[in-house]
Amino acid sequence: MVLSAALFLANNALAQSSEADPRLPQPTRTNNTNRLETDPTVLPAVEETRPRTVAPPVINKPAPLAPSITAEAGFDRQLLTAIQDHVGAPYHFNRTGPDSFDCSGLVWRAFQDVGVNFQRGPARSYWATFETPPKGEEFKFGTLVFFSNLAHVGIVVDGKGFYHSARHGGVMYSPFNDYWLSRIDGFRRVPMATLMANSAVQKPKLVKPTVMITPVKPNNQK
Repeated sequence: MVLSAALFLANNALAQSSEADPRLPQPTRTNNTNRLETDPTVLPAVEETRPRTVAPPVINKPAPLAPSITAEAGFDRQLLTAIQDHVGAPYHFNRTGPDSFDCSGLVWRAFQDVGVNFQRGPARSYWATFETPPKGEEFKFGTLVFFSNLAHVGIVVDGKGFYHSARHGGVMYSPFNDYWLSRIDGFRRVPMATLMANSAVQKPKLVKPTVMITPVKPNNQK
């Protein structure tokens, strides 16, 4: 009996020490069920179905291939249209179109399209033939701009860029960035009024042919 009493007291003390030990996990009550505090927390199902906020995609719009300018004079509008009609044509040495151009060939073709006639030649010939624009009008629309020791020529749109036929890319609009600005040799203006007047004078007149009418005699006349 003494041994039984001793075992009873030992089991009772062990049970009390286990309940009092804070290191052992204690059950908590959640939704009428018991779980240990050390069990992993389970998020409610509603959290999984919550819609996510997705930022709209950022769309990078490509730079325009050609500038949008307002040409005041009717002639400038015609010249701009003539140039832009050839945008995208490939580069080909010593060609003046209509399917491919070199740089000086594009210049010649664009002005020909609007009735300005001059001798077709390389960029150096245009530099030697045409006059320097007045000061402050270097970047006026229609001015010719020359690069790389007169090896390349284009048509100025404004102070921001120009049209030309490039070896890589063909007929295109290019901005006056550091690359091109560092290679500018100078500018020339095509004397459009003089050349157009000369073209009108040299244009042959259409003469109507003379029609000779031979009278027909009646049958009773000899």
